[in-house]
Amino acid sequence: MNRALKRRLLRFINFWPPFLGAGIRLRRLSPDFREADVEMQQRFWNTNYVGVHFGGSLCAMTDPFYMLLLMENLGREYIVWDKAASVRFRKPGRGTVRAEFRLSEAEIEEVRAAVAEHGKCERNFIVKIVDDQGAVVAEVEKLIHVRHKHCVSAAHSGAQSREPLTQES
Repeated sequence: MNRALKRRLLRFINFWPPFLGAGIRLRRLSPDFREADVEMQQRFWNTNYVGVHFGGSLCAMTDPFYMLLLMENLGREYIVWDKAASVRFRKPGRGTVRAEFRLSEAEIEEVRAAVAEHGKCERNFIVKIVDDQGAVVAEVEKLIHVRHKHCVSAAHSGAQSREPLTQES
């Protein structure tokens, strides 16, 4: 699939039910898949009991983007997964909030080198969610797991040759 078609398909992420329901919008995706800008306007359906952005929606707006950017930049021979996330809320989020995802060439090469050396790589990325005044509302740390597809195939073929586990009474 060519990049232009992939870009159009990724634009449909705005209609993915969890994003659509929370009001999360992908506003910009760079042609090289190294930058993405996401925003969420405050609406009654993404506001919590005390009148600020629902924390789950703030987390959801950061969910797939580092994984998608890495997938596109590393290529089809790599498997990329979101493995974990943690959030630290800094202040109540009101109004429109934004998150910017940036992936440098150096970061891509660090991941490739780590996978080449260790067979896999787990790397943390930090994304800050900011309000209209630029104040940090939340910081989300994403742990991304990357493995070369050849390593996974070899691991699976070895697993198939093992004896099945039995349960002892």
